Amino acid sequence: MTYRNLFIDLDDTLWDIHHNGRECLEEIYHDYHYRNYYPTFQEYYNVYMPGNHRLWAMYRQGEIRKEELIVERFLAPVRPFGITDPSYAKRLSDDFLERTTRKTRLIEGTLELLDYLRPKYRMFILSNGFREVQHKKIENSGLKPYFEKIFLSEDAGTNKPHPDMFTYALKNSNSRRNQTVMIGDSWDADIAGARNSRIDQIWFNPGSLPPQGFQPTYTVQDLAGIREIL
Repeated sequence: MTYRNLFIDLDDTLWDIHHNGRECLEEIYHDYHYRNYYPTFQEYYNVYMPGNHRLWAMYRQGEIRKEELIVERFLAPVRPFGITDPSYAKRLSDDFLERTTRKTRLIEGTLELLDYLRPKYRMFILSNGFREVQHKKIENSGLKPYFEKIFLSEDAGTNKPHPDMFTYALKNSNSRRNQTVMIGDSWDADIAGARNSRIDQIWFNPGSLPPQGFQPTYTVQDLAGIREIL
């Protein structure tokens, strides 16, 4: 297959959300004195993360709004201790999101891959991340020069994996489906979403997870493997 256009996910495909997000949460744990509720940061993290993953899955499917996600993910871990004020959680979320924009750790091999791809392809970011932080993260991490446009779900009015997100990106990048491939780590949002939109996929799967229901067009365990495909 001859591709011309690459749709690339940001978080945990290029930008290391696991490492960067964990650093920000640990700062929050100390600065907001959460040791009063959880003796160690790891205990807080073990409560926060499952709820965060669940809420993001609901957000991707359109089951909750952004405002609900950002409040509930920070309120849920402290609600058992009597903290129930949504405005408190919103302020905490704003602080957390601003901290993430200053983190710049990338997935290993990101810049090497983008340097390889840039002369050969048109590249676009497709992300469900929030508008107020994604552009800053991309710029501060040195990723902006590689991409023609950044397509965010908030601008499209729908999230990956909904086909409308991919149609929005195709239309606004003047790209053809049969000349486009989606690169991402999320099975549901990136891989299943692209397949349902009749777009080929490269699944970045460092954890060697099993595919669910179908075989993606390509699978790689590290970013360097993409160079053998494209």
